[in-house]
Amino acid sequence: MTRTDLGMPAFPPSPAFPPFPEAAAEAVRDEVLRANLRRATHTIRDKRARAVTELADWDRLRAAGKAIKDHTLRHLDHYLLQLEAAVTAAGGTVHWAADAEEANRIVTALVLATGAREVVKVKSMATQEIGLNEALEAAGIAAYETDLAELIVQLGHDRPSHILVPAIHRNRDEIRDIFLSEMGSWGRPAPEGLGDDPRELAEAARLHLREKFLRAEVAVSGANFMVAETGTMVVLESEGNGRMCLTLPDTLISVVGIEKVVPTFRDLEIFLQTLPRSSTAERMNPYTTMWTGTAADDGPSAFHLVLLDNGRTDTLADETGRQALRCIRCSACLNVCPVYERAGGHAYGSVYPGPIGAVLSPQLRGTDSAIDATLPFASTLCGACYEVCPVAIDIPEVLVHLRERVAQGGPATREGVRVRLRPAHGHTAERAAMRAARLLLDHPGALRAGERLLARARRLRPRRLPGPGRAWTATRDLPDLPAEPFRDWWLRERGTRG
Repeated sequence: MTRTDLGMPAFPPSPAFPPFPEAAAEAVRDEVLRANLRRATHTIRDKRARAVTELADWDRLRAAGKAIKDHTLRHLDHYLLQLEAAVTAAGGTVHWAADAEEANRIVTALVLATGAREVVKVKSMATQEIGLNEALEAAGIAAYETDLAELIVQLGHDRPSHILVPAIHRNRDEIRDIFLSEMGSWGRPAPEGLGDDPRELAEAARLHLREKFLRAEVAVSGANFMVAETGTMVVLESEGNGRMCLTLPDTLISVVGIEKVVPTFRDLEIFLQTLPRSSTAERMNPYTTMWTGTAADDGPSAFHLVLLDNGRTDTLADETGRQALRCIRCSACLNVCPVYERAGGHAYGSVYPGPIGAVLSPQLRGTDSAIDATLPFASTLCGACYEVCPVAIDIPEVLVHLRERVAQGGPATREGVRVRLRPAHGHTAERAAMRAARLLLDHPGALRAGERLLARARRLRPRRLPGPGRAWTATRDLPDLPAEPFRDWWLRERGTRG
C-alpha cells in the first residue's frame, strides 16, 4: 500500500541538493521570498531582543545553560544509561539507533506491530533529519504533521526553511491557496471562500487536524529535553497540537537525538526561561508537556523512546565542533543572520538551516557532498549568531574550524573510526594562494617590491580576476590600488622606515 492508495498525494522524491552558492544565488533573485524572510526575521528578532532585556540575569542564565550542556556532553555515556534505566523503570521501552536507517526500521516496525496505518506527528525535526515520513510511506503508513507550519509545508509538497517557523518563506495568500487546493486530498477540505486572515487559516487547520487527532492510534514525537534523573520527556510548543499528540493515541514513539538529555529535573529551570524568550520571544511558552513512561488510564498505554545517534557521537569527538550539540533549537541565530535573511532555509539543503545548520549538518553528515562542503562558507563571520545564542555556541569559531577541514583536510571521526580527510575538491588554488601569501609575508623585501610593482601597474587592474579567481570576483569588485605603497608614504611623510 502506498500513499496514493491511501487517497493521498505521494511525497515528492528527495532532491539532490546543489552547493550552497548555487542555491543561494537562485534564492536571492526571488523577490517575494526575500520580502517574506525580511519581514518575518526582523519581527521575531526585535521581539526577542525586548524579551531578553527584561531579565537582568540573562548573561548568567546563558552561562548556566552552556555549563549544563558542556557537563552533559562530557559525561553523555553516563547520563544516557541513567536515562534508559529511568524510562524503563517508568514503563517505557528504550531503543538505540546508530543511524537513520536503523531508526526508521525501528519506528516502522513499532507502528506496523500496532496494526495502524497512519500516525500523527509533533516536534519532529529529528524525524525529518532521518527521512522518517518517506520510510513510513514505503511501508504503507501515512504520517500527518500537526504543527501548523509543518502542515503548510507538507500540504505544499515543500521542505521546512526555518527551525521555529518552517513555513516562514510563505505569505498568507500562498498559505490560503495551499489549503484550498490540497487539504481535500489529505482529509477534511478547507472551508469554501477561505480568506487569508490568520484566524481563518488557523481555524481551517484546526478543523482539518481534529479528525486526525481523534482517530489516531499512534503518535510520533521528538522532544526538546530528556531528563536523565527521572526519565521525563519534555516538549515545548505554542499551539496545543503537541498536547493532543502526546495524550490521545494508544502508542507514543519519541525519536530524540542523544544530545537532548539533561542530568536533573532542576536543570529545566534554566532552559524553560531561555528557550521561549530566544525562540518565540515569550516569557513562557503556552504549552509545556511532560511525560514519564506510562500510567494506567492516563495517556498512551505504550511508550517507546528511540535514542538517535546519526553522527552525533562523531561530532562529540571533535573538541571544537562538539559545541554545536549544545543547540536547543531556538532559531535565534537564523533571525539575525544576514546570509539566511537573503538566501532562506532551502539553500542550506538540510532540515537544519541557517548558522547552526552550517556547522551541524557538515558534522552529522560529513563534508563529502558538494552541499556539505560549501555550508561552512555560508557566513560572513559577523558573530551575530554567537551574540544571541542562549547556550553560547561560538558558531564563527566552528565555521572557521570546518573551513580548514574542507580546504586542508585533516583528522576527523567517521562512524566511530578516526580517519584523515583529504582536502575537498576545488580548493587547490586557494591553498596555493595561502602558501604564496605566507612566503611573501615572511620576506619583507619581496613584499615591498611586490607592492611597488602593483602600484605602478594599477591602471592595468582588471575588474574581474581570471581562472580560479573568477569565483571571488563574480560578486565583488576588486578594490582600487593606491598610487604608492603605505610603507613608501610613511617613509616620505615621517622620514622613518615602517
